[in-house]
Amino acid sequence: MKIKFTLFYIFIFTLSFSLFGQNKKEAEAEKEVGYFDIRGSVYIQNSREPLEQVSIEVNNGFYTTTNKDGNFNIRAKIGDELTIRHRDFETIFYTIESGDRINIEVSDGNNSYRKRFGKETLSLRFNRLIDSADIYLKKDAEKSIQFIGDALDKDISSNQSAQAHELLGDVYMYWKQYDLAISAYKISIQNTESSSVVLKLAKAYHGNEEYDISIKTYQNINAEDLSNYQRAEFYEGLGDSFLKIKNYSDAISSYQDGLKVANKHLISPKITDLNSKIAEVYKAQGQLTQARNYFSNSLNLAEKENRSRAVEEQVKVAEFSADVEDYDSEIELRKKAIEGIIDLEKDTVLANESPITLQKQNYKIGNAYYLKNDLKNAIPYLERSFEEADKKEDLVVKKDAARKLSEVNIKAGNNEKGLEYLDTYKAVVDELYDELYAQKEIEISQVNRFRKNILEKQNRITSLESDRALSESKYELTQERNKRQQLIIYSLVGGLILLLVTGYFMFKYIKQQKLANNLLALKSLRSQMNPHFIFNALNSVNSFIATNDERTANKYLTDFSFLMRAVLENSEEDFIPLQKEIELIELYTKLEHFRFQDKFDYTIHIDEKINIDEFKIPPMLLQPYIENAVWHGLRYKEGKGKLDIKLESKSNEEITITVTDDGIGRDRSKGLKTANQKKKNSTGMSNIRKRVKILNEMYKDRVDVAVADYQASEDKGTKVVVTLKKN
Repeated sequence: MKIKFTLFYIFIFTLSFSLFGQNKKEAEAEKEVGYFDIRGSVYIQNSREPLEQVSIEVNNGFYTTTNKDGNFNIRAKIGDELTIRHRDFETIFYTIESGDRINIEVSDGNNSYRKRFGKETLSLRFNRLIDSADIYLKKDAEKSIQFIGDALDKDISSNQSAQAHELLGDVYMYWKQYDLAISAYKISIQNTESSSVVLKLAKAYHGNEEYDISIKTYQNINAEDLSNYQRAEFYEGLGDSFLKIKNYSDAISSYQDGLKVANKHLISPKITDLNSKIAEVYKAQGQLTQARNYFSNSLNLAEKENRSRAVEEQVKVAEFSADVEDYDSEIELRKKAIEGIIDLEKDTVLANESPITLQKQNYKIGNAYYLKNDLKNAIPYLERSFEEADKKEDLVVKKDAARKLSEVNIKAGNNEKGLEYLDTYKAVVDELYDELYAQKEIEISQVNRFRKNILEKQNRITSLESDRALSESKYELTQERNKRQQLIIYSLVGGLILLLVTGYFMFKYIKQQKLANNLLALKSLRSQMNPHFIFNALNSVNSFIATNDERTANKYLTDFSFLMRAVLENSEEDFIPLQKEIELIELYTKLEHFRFQDKFDYTIHIDEKINIDEFKIPPMLLQPYIENAVWHGLRYKEGKGKLDIKLESKSNEEITITVTDDGIGRDRSKGLKTANQKKKNSTGMSNIRKRVKILNEMYKDRVDVAVADYQASEDKGTKVVVTLKKN
């Protein structure tokens, strides 16, 4: 699937520093709600030369002037009006609409500017490059990093280096390169200590899934050094990391602390978000009453913000209602969400990956009616979902809608229509597999190219930073007697660090590429197994129809549809709960016995010592062995055979799953096969061995499979032993 970066929320974000020399009016404003620090710059339009001593006034009485770099910092709130005055240009008025940085451009028609400022200074050049990097941050990562590298490619101060590396970290955070963001923020902090940058560093650790380090970093921040908005973010981020490690009590405590700050200072977006997140924690704990109360709060608050936020929260609360089987509430919320989505689509194109598309909501409404056994209302919504997905080329939803329409129509007695949708479903599945395979190759190629290009530019910045540090060290060492010896030491250390950093990035790149290749191989192997399985099962249906046994065919087809649903739902997973696999093989064995009742009986025995919930297994691992036992062993046995499936405890960390049959055995079965059958069987067993090998490489030898003869008699049978370890 192509990489798409979509921005869902616009936050009021400010970076505020401690103010020295506050006058009385500023001190009083601190106590008022809604105030935060606004940063900005005043510069000439084309040359981007900064203007100093420009008067900046707010209608609330605050006042400041720009510094020699043209920058200013002033306290204000949304809706306040800035008045920008200077003797060399006409007064400018600007209304504050968000907490984003303000850039005031002044016409360069007056030549007195150039006479006064002359050539471009290093400070001016640095600011111009940093502003350019900021402009391209969300548009073009490589170009933004290039501007930052150019800004660092001259003699700059520690404060400027800190500013550049902070922005570099922001670029990496936006493009989800969290490990690189961590490095950039660390360098920024080393140059100039800043609580706001440490806050960003903690978020970067969270994004990189280093939750314990993220928590420690949050806990090292003095919240009093942050602005009101940042304090709300501080508690929210801390709660997010606690939630990831399932420390629910501390997560709720952190979210509630953030909610207090947001309520006190009227930070509406955070009030909504934190209510929603507290509800999610209560939901995870199974405390549904508390979860419902907080979801009700977030829903009401979101409806007061904007249409997009309201729709997102309606969908989230609808998911909660679905989880607790409150289908009436779910249906009502999703219908409201559809009204909002229709309004949104007038101005915005929603990507198919978005959870708030019309096709997804119609599908889930239809599914809710189906779960209520209201088939009459379920069918129209599922048909709308199918049509909308077809129009927007959303193969995933189209597949699900076709599958569900097949189930609903068969259950409603519309067997012919149900079978039509089943055929459509199979066609969409084939199309989807082809598209996903192609898209996965493109995605891997794009990710690798993107990562490679960024690493090249990062290596340049790392080199520049090392060179700058080395130059400073050299200057300091000129004041000492042993400067040559110490300069060599610093050079060697700098080179070693650069080598280690490069080696680290190369190792990570190779590891990610190997993981991507393994995932692609697993997907390919799974996609080869499912058509084979479906083909054999449909042959069984065909045999019942051929013998005019319509009732048996319908009953078999109903059970087969449930089996197909389970197989295809699990087809994208590397491991599924063992309980699901047991249910799948029980249903599959039942269907095979249904067809070959005169050929074998079967038993499935599970040791009472085994805690099924503690184990996971690759999906469709056991089914091919059971299929071989029936089709190539028991089916050719002269008398009635027996198939035994046993799950036994080997230790607290390990179990065995044994599949035995007293059929004709592997050697006699090979003699009966045609050349084509031998090739297909060999390919099927080879695919299983490849899957097990890849999974063991990725998950450290969790599965082992051994195949042998079962007994010494003429009908040797076959014994398959699968050894399964805990996570």
